[in-house]
Amino acid sequence: MPKIEAVGAAELREIMPLPILTLWNKLIAQIEGLYEMEQVWDNGGKAAKYVLRFRRGGKTLVTLFPKEDAIGILVIYGKDERGKFEAKRGSFSKEITTAYDQARTYHDGKWITFYAPNEKITRALPALLAIKRKPNRKS
Repeated sequence: MPKIEAVGAAELREIMPLPILTLWNKLIAQIEGLYEMEQVWDNGGKAAKYVLRFRRGGKTLVTLFPKEDAIGILVIYGKDERGKFEAKRGSFSKEITTAYDQARTYHDGKWITFYAPNEKITRALPALLAIKRKPNRKS
């Protein structure tokens, strides 16, 4: 899929209603506050019209895709990361562990997709991302 130019606020408002757009903006700010990453917009394929990947060193930390009713959050865990998740499993909500358990495992890792219609799922995101990579921004 070819990369595309950054998607503007007007285009995002066409996709997401205001409460989801507000959550999107908070989520972006949360990730930017923890990580210094390249943000790459791309075509969303079947998942959504667009996707936003947070990347560094050729590796994707997380992929977000704007939807009408929620924000899609894709995290891919390799073998070592799955072990780290299992060690911390009890600290995550039922929604998070259910999404983890239902995720398919491919040759390159376990593809876990969360749909965040509100802040309940997004509150767990820093801990989920820290399993992949420690935050690299100083508070």
